[in-house]
Amino acid sequence: MYEPDKIRTVADIARVQAELRPDAVALVCDDLEITYAAFERLTNQCAHALINAGVRPGDRIACLTKNSAEFFVLWFGAVKARACLAPVNWRLAPPEVAFILQDAGAKLLVASRDFEAVVDMIVSDCPDLHRLIQVEPGHPRWPAFFDWIGAYPETDPGLQLQPDDDVIQLYTSGTTGLPKGVRLTSANFEQVFAAAAKGLWADFDAGKTVLVAMPTFHVSGTNVGLLGLLQGSRNVVLREINPVHLLEVLEQEQVAYAFLVPAVINMLLQTPGIETADVSKLERLFYGASPIAEEVLLKASERFSATFTQLYGLTETIGVGAMLPPEDHDPRRGKLRACGKQWEAAELRVVRPDGEIAEPGEVGEIQIRSKGVMKGYWNRPEATAQAIDAEGWFRSGDAGYFDDDGYLYIYDRVKDMIISGGENVYPAEVENALFSHFAVADAAVIGVPDSRWGEAVKAVVVLRPGMSVSAADLIAHCKKRIAGYKCPKSVDFIAVLPRNPSGKVLRRELRAPYWEGKQRQVG
Repeated sequence: MYEPDKIRTVADIARVQAELRPDAVALVCDDLEITYAAFERLTNQCAHALINAGVRPGDRIACLTKNSAEFFVLWFGAVKARACLAPVNWRLAPPEVAFILQDAGAKLLVASRDFEAVVDMIVSDCPDLHRLIQVEPGHPRWPAFFDWIGAYPETDPGLQLQPDDDVIQLYTSGTTGLPKGVRLTSANFEQVFAAAAKGLWADFDAGKTVLVAMPTFHVSGTNVGLLGLLQGSRNVVLREINPVHLLEVLEQEQVAYAFLVPAVINMLLQTPGIETADVSKLERLFYGASPIAEEVLLKASERFSATFTQLYGLTETIGVGAMLPPEDHDPRRGKLRACGKQWEAAELRVVRPDGEIAEPGEVGEIQIRSKGVMKGYWNRPEATAQAIDAEGWFRSGDAGYFDDDGYLYIYDRVKDMIISGGENVYPAEVENALFSHFAVADAAVIGVPDSRWGEAVKAVVVLRPGMSVSAADLIAHCKKRIAGYKCPKSVDFIAVLPRNPSGKVLRRELRAPYWEGKQRQVG
């Protein structure tokens, strides 16, 4: 239950829900359960601990952990101290972790035992970092998180969060160049609250179980956890995604609401036991963060009785953008490949390369304007100015178009577009054709150098276990579904595709061997 008259900021969530349902379970992670009353007390203690450690309003603190209940205690504690949490992607290499800590100017770091060696390697390179906390007990020098905050008062510190306060700084994945810190404010999160209040998609029932499976250094993980806590739901936090374990959790925890990226949905459909698992309690399955193949969506709809909702947005827009509601997932409506219509609280447009607004059917860059658009990139005024124009339009870097009914279709990232013989080819369209072949488990499409056409379309394919198919057969299969110039000219078979934690294929890694010593002309 969302209380719009009482919950105006992120900090209010813990306070209000502790009054409404003190004994209800707020967070579950492995063997740890935290009630809403305990969550309020712990976040107050955390805020006092941070303030005592010298953290002041506007300071950045960092965490390097897999998903955990402690993450949400730390985040809400930081918000109550008017500090900003900067989660670090735990899959990064030590120099990349060091870069983010340096860039954020983090004064304090909470890290889990898994990353003790990483922290030891980089701590001398982070001069602003003066306090280290380990999530678990047992470190010879760093206090354990709950022991550390346990020494402080359970009363609310009483600092008033301001609308323009940064409450979380999420770093872009850095698929091109260095990661940038996306500054999301308390006012930005009001857009997410509005989605719950108006029942746009996130009206979760109090007491029902929300699955927090996506990484909490990503906007999908933070938003789903936030919305579950906002409405008094029971939030089951998965440390990381393992399809077999995920299927067990869906069944055993009677999950009602879940957000999964298409790659994870595809993996679930291939997980042993999926045919017989009892997932009948799953009411709503949300997906997004990357294009989904129509074949995958149809198979998922057959297996799960839940309603499906696609969400399109970016970290820089706090996930706000377009939505494809359950009723548009009826194949007879012909909108399965759309990502939906704009939210009530957002404006969307498609802009041609010449700067003019595209007509229906014309592909261009998708731009978004809303109160959910970030304050800017941390310490990157030039990058901020390039991303957000004077009228507040955020340039997404995604290529797409509107149909005559106002539905938005995503082709792919502009930088991933392939130009072959002067024709534009978007990988997602080719991948959709590949996924319709029964032997294909996963697929990515890239452009590789071609002396005649500039770039040629190459497919990189993962086959289903025990299946085989030739490159020629796959190419012929695609020619029956898409224009010849879009079809792969060659096919490579590999065991697994490289993906970032949000499920997006790392095409740069796939392209790199082919473009070594050459200048790619796209993006």
